Order: sequence, then structure tokens, then C-alpha cells
Amino acid sequence: QGKKLSDALRISAYVFSTGLLVFTALVNSASWFMQNITLGNFWQTAWLEFYDHMEGDEWTIFLIGAALVPALAFWGFNGILLVADITGKPTFITRYRIQLGKNDPVDRKKLYKAIYTALGNQFFISFPMLVPMFYIMQWWENTFSKELPTFQWFLVELSIFTVVEEILFYYTHRLAHHPVLYKHIHKKHHEWTAPIGVVSIYAHPIEHIVSNTLPVMTGPMIMGSHIVSISAWFSIALVTTSISHCGYHLPLLPSPEFHDFHHLKFNQCYGVLGVLDFLHGTDKMFRQTKAFERHKVLLSLTPLSESIPEPPKKDE
Repeated sequence: QGKKLSDALRISAYVFSTGLLVFTALVNSASWFMQNITLGNFWQTAWLEFYDHMEGDEWTIFLIGAALVPALAFWGFNGILLVADITGKPTFITRYRIQLGKNDPVDRKKLYKAIYTALGNQFFISFPMLVPMFYIMQWWENTFSKELPTFQWFLVELSIFTVVEEILFYYTHRLAHHPVLYKHIHKKHHEWTAPIGVVSIYAHPIEHIVSNTLPVMTGPMIMGSHIVSISAWFSIALVTTSISHCGYHLPLLPSPEFHDFHHLKFNQCYGVLGVLDFLHGTDKMFRQTKAFERHKVLLSLTPLSESIPEPPKKDE
């Protein structure tokens, strides 16, 4: 167990440090460009102009940042995927399908049900949950500050948000697979053994509260984050979970193989990062598959289903 913990920490440190260095270099370059070309702090100026335009109405600012912007990010990204799911075009997307032959094309009846449920979860669960969150953030007296957090601090917050989400999502998700809870709650989400992006929030209302929404909201509430940080984090979380469910292993995007395998096998790969799955041994089967070999960022235009194909079946 000690060796497993050491390996998990080493892998996590490598992934976080590499990503942090690359991301910091890119953003610092972008920040330098914005600072020198626009002759001022672009984002700080933009935030102050927006704040003044809204006349400091904190509730409206919170709704726009925590609800509208993430919702637009979610449906904008999934809108593109839905075109591919329904029409089979463009082939640039569909040729990267993970489970070949599935959702080709997607079942329209199942799709409409998923969209209606996703919209219902957003409007009747996620948005109302922002009300108590708003008062918690007001208590911190930092969320609507006229001074934006530094990019370095945002990176610290993002790391904490990710760890909190991993812990809460892993254990609530695994609990949802208990036979009693699975039958009445989580089975709805697993109607899709080959998921698509919008299915990321296709869930029973209780599951949407406990496993989908609270793990994402908790980090900012603990940290007393600025509304800009909250908006960015919610948008990242929604797009990331859409990628995990999208069914396509697209170039340069995070690998969805881990969670796609969970939908295929049900009792593997419960987490987001995979660290807790490694510690608890809930990824052993996954690590013995071709899906694990494909679980990486695709840096070429050749689909991994072609470069790392499944072995032929015995009867073939």
C-alpha cells in the first residue's frame, strides 16, 4: 500500500508539475502580450468595466458568472458534438469514435430524453443551488472584489478545486454503485453504455446534486473565490466532463478513455483524475486493456483506434 501511495503521488506530481509549467509559460506569454500590446491590464480593465456596467449588482454578476457563462460553454461545446452525433459529420470528429459502431447515428429518442433531462437538471437543480452558494460567497467578502486575483493564485485555486472534486466525486460516485442506490438512482446515468457529451449531466436529481454539482461547488466555497475564478472553474469542469463523456478521442484534448471505460464496464474507473482509482485498485481491469494504452493525449491525426486497435476476437 505504501508503494502504491508513493507511485500515485509521484505520477500526480509529474502530471501536475508538467501541466503547471506548460500552462504557466503559455499564460505568462499571453499576459505579456496583452500587457504590452493593449498598454494596460486587459483583464482587470475589462472586469472593472463590466462591474461598473452592472452597477455593482452582485446577484446579477453572480448569475452571469456562475450560471450563464458555464451554461454557454457547456451547450456551445456539446452543440458541436451533437451535430456529429446526429449527422455523422464532420468526419474529422466521427473518425475518432472510441466505441466503434455505437451511436452511429445516435438514437434520437434517447438523445431527446438526455437533452430534456440535462436542461431540467440545470434549470431546476444547478441554478437553484447557486442561491445558498451566493450568500456563502457574500460572507467571504472577496467574490465581488474590484481587484482580480493574480494568475498564480488562480492556479493554486484550480489545483485545490481539482483535488476536492476528485475526492468528493470518487466516493459519492462509488457509493452510487452500491446495489441499492444504483438500482434507484445511478442506473439512469448508465443507460448510456456508450456515452455522448450531453450525458455528462444526464442523471437522477439526487445524483446530480450529490455527485455532479456539490463536488464542483465545494472548492470555491471553501476558498472564498472571486466570481471570475468561479466562472472559469465551472466552465472548465463542465467542458471537461463533456469531453470525458463525448465518445470521441479527439486530437489535443484530454483523453476520455478512462470514463468511457467506466460506462462500458460499470465497476472500473470511478474518479476524475484516476489517482484514487489507482490507490483503491478500481482501475486494475482498465490497466490491462488497449483502452489504457490509448489513455493519453492524441498528438497526431491518426485515430488511436487505428494505431492501437483492439485485438481480434478468438472466433475471428
